[in-house]
Formats: sequence, C-alpha cells, structure tokens
Amino acid sequence: MNYMKNKRKPDMSVSQKIAELSAAKKKKAKTKKTHFFQEMKEEMKKVSWTTKEELTTCTKIVIGAIFALGLSIYVVDLFIRYVLQGMGSLIRLIS
Repeated sequence: MNYMKNKRKPDMSVSQKIAELSAAKKKKAKTKKTHFFQEMKEEMKKVSWTTKEELTTCTKIVIGAIFALGLSIYVVDLFIRYVLQGMGSLIRLIS
C-alpha cells in the first residue's frame, strides 16, 4: 500500500509543463466560446422580431418627428432673432 502512495509520475521538464498547461487553457477557452455561442443562439430564437410593416411605420414616425422638431427649432430661432434685432433697433433709436 505504501508503495502506491510513494509512486509518482516521472518528472516533466518545465517546457513540457508549460505546453500542457497552455493546451488545457486553450481547450477550456474553446469550450467557453462554444458554450457562449450556443446559449446566444438559443436566446436569439426567443426574441420577438418586429415585422416589416411595424418597422416601416416606426421609421416613418421617427423621420416625421425629427422633421417636426427641426422645423420648430428653426421657427423659434427666427422668432428670437427678430426679437433681438428689434430690441437692437429700438436701442439705437433711443440713443
């Protein structure tokens, strides 16, 4: 029985140990990547994607909202510009 406890593997060189650890690390990384992509594929099957009609409708709404917001900013800018020009003209008349 004691004979079995004292029996060890033959010693490996440092380079062999490094190569063995490197191979084990690569194998572990590969299995992690494979597992990740398998889980991702399963989760992507659960996603409810929008239909083409929904996408088109939402796109039109967004483009219309952007146009309306841009136009309203332009109108407010014109109003502020004319008010400031009027105030400048009024100040020149007074002084």
